[in-house]
This record gives sequence, C-alpha cells and structure tokens, in this order.
Amino acid sequence: MPFQGRSTAMGSRARLKPVKSNVVAVIQARTGSRRLPGKVLMDISGKPMLSRVVERTRRARLLKDMVVATTTEVTDDLIVGLCQANGWSFFRGSEVDVLDRYYRAAQAHQADVVVRITSDCPLVDPGLVDAVIEVFLDPRENFDYVTNTLEGRSFPRGLDVEVIGFSALQRAWEDDKNPAWREHVTQYIRRHPELFRLGAMKNPEDYSMMRWTVDTLDDLELVRRIYAHFGNDLFSWRDVVLVLEKHPEWQAINRNIRQEPDPA
Repeated sequence: MPFQGRSTAMGSRARLKPVKSNVVAVIQARTGSRRLPGKVLMDISGKPMLSRVVERTRRARLLKDMVVATTTEVTDDLIVGLCQANGWSFFRGSEVDVLDRYYRAAQAHQADVVVRITSDCPLVDPGLVDAVIEVFLDPRENFDYVTNTLEGRSFPRGLDVEVIGFSALQRAWEDDKNPAWREHVTQYIRRHPELFRLGAMKNPEDYSMMRWTVDTLDDLELVRRIYAHFGNDLFSWRDVVLVLEKHPEWQAINRNIRQEPDPA
C-alpha cells in the first residue's frame, strides 16, 4: 500500500549545499545497551536483530549504500564479525559521541544524504524509508532534515526514519558543543529551525501508541511473535498494524514498558 500522509516544513533558510544522489543509510549499532545489553545480536526467527534491520533497510529503493556504524569497544567486535560474515560495510567510531560516529561514517562513504536508522527497530519499513527520502529530495522544498518523528509521533515507535543532508550534518558536527545532544545525533539540527529547513512527515491516523522498538525482553517477545506470524520479513508496517488490531493481546505484551522520553 503506498504511503498516505502529509509533510510540513519549518525554517526559512535555503539548503546549506545542493543535494546530490548518494543516499547512504547509516545504521547505528552497539552491544552496550543500558536496558538490554547485547540486544542487537539476539535472535529473531533465526537471525540476529541487526540482520533483520539491515536486510529490511537495504530494500529501500532510493538508497545507494548502507553502512553499520558501531563503536571501537572490544565488545563490538561481535558486530564487526557479523558485518564481515555478511559482506556489510561497517565503520567504527566513538561510543558516546554518536554524532561524530555518524559524521565520519558518512564522510567515509561520500554521502550527500544520510538516512539515520537505529538497530533496535527490527520492523523498520523500506517503503516508509523511501517515503521520507522522497520528501527530503523534493526540489521544491530544499529541506536540510526530514523525519517522521518531528511535531509529535503518528507512526508506531520503532519506525523512526531521519534523513539529513550531509552539509547539515557537518554543521551540527562542527557547532554542537552539548555532549547529550551529540549522543542523539540530530538534536542540534532539530533545535535550530532558524538555521536548518526541517520537514515533518505525519501519518493521517495516529498509531503512536504502538511500541515496536526493542528495549526490553517484553519488546523482543512482541517482535518475535510478529515475525513468527508472517514466517518471513517481507511484510509492511501496515500489515503489522492489521495483525495487532486482530490480536490486541499481543499489544499488551509490552504495554507497560516505561518509555524513555524522546529528546526534545
């Protein structure tokens, strides 16, 4: 089913630099999760969660390249090993300065446009990734940054997509002096609409109450049940919505998980 939604724009300045065509997905991944250590390597229907994220992301047709951005910590040698075994590009950088990791990974892959994906979202939807990229690339808008999480959520948590022009990413990398913001990569951009032209993609129906990200074992159980139901990973996010509407008891599995608040 094609995406049905709308986009809005904030900020009035022109793009910092013209966008070219090298759209690169950068998937951040580390084993040192605070809430569920090692989750990115936990099994989902026979494959590590990171494999599910990579395989679904790379089906987005507008991507030219993809890289897994992990850390230089010894514990993340396991992630590097998984990348090498599957022939995925990878980059190793700072564990805490994730903005620096993104910038250097994008620079190494000569990205003109960076698509930020996190490795705890095994239901990431390639069609939605393409939809956000398409909004970003609209020549009538000259966006520096587009996401489906700005101005409040309307998609299920776990379908987050951020698309950033490399010039905007570089400016944030140069100017952002707040370590807490740098950990979340795009905070400087999101908090400065006077410097960057921001775009927000909204879904007509509000599904923000659905939680599909993996931070706990309950989250993992829900995702495993979804994959087992389909028996493959070719389903869309709308397919998942339909299944969960038929099985409200599945949604109850992780309903009581305390969600850490989104960065402002």
